[in-house]
Amino acid sequence: MYKIAVIGERKSVIGFTSIGMEVFPVSDARQGGETLDRLVEEEYAVIYITEALASELREKIAKLRDRALPAVILIPGVEGNTGDGMSSVLSCVERAVGSQLID
Repeated sequence: MYKIAVIGERKSVIGFTSIGMEVFPVSDARQGGETLDRLVEEEYAVIYITEALASELREKIAKLRDRALPAVILIPGVEGNTGDGMSSVLSCVERAVGSQLID
């Protein structure tokens, strides 16, 4: 069975426990990077990560983009939506389809 994780600032991710996801609250980018590496090694299929943390881990996340698993999906945190999540999804769709579908 595939596993799903959520990584980010505690106040942004703690609510995901109520729907059965494994939550990994982190306090800084170093801890977030170590957690991301561990989840990749443990073969998590989907890793949700807050936009704020993802902005600090861009290089690590970029290395995972060409892999089938895990799917790394950016989500907004409690501080608001930066637009990085939507940009990431649009970029993935563009790579899969070969052209930009939405302006």
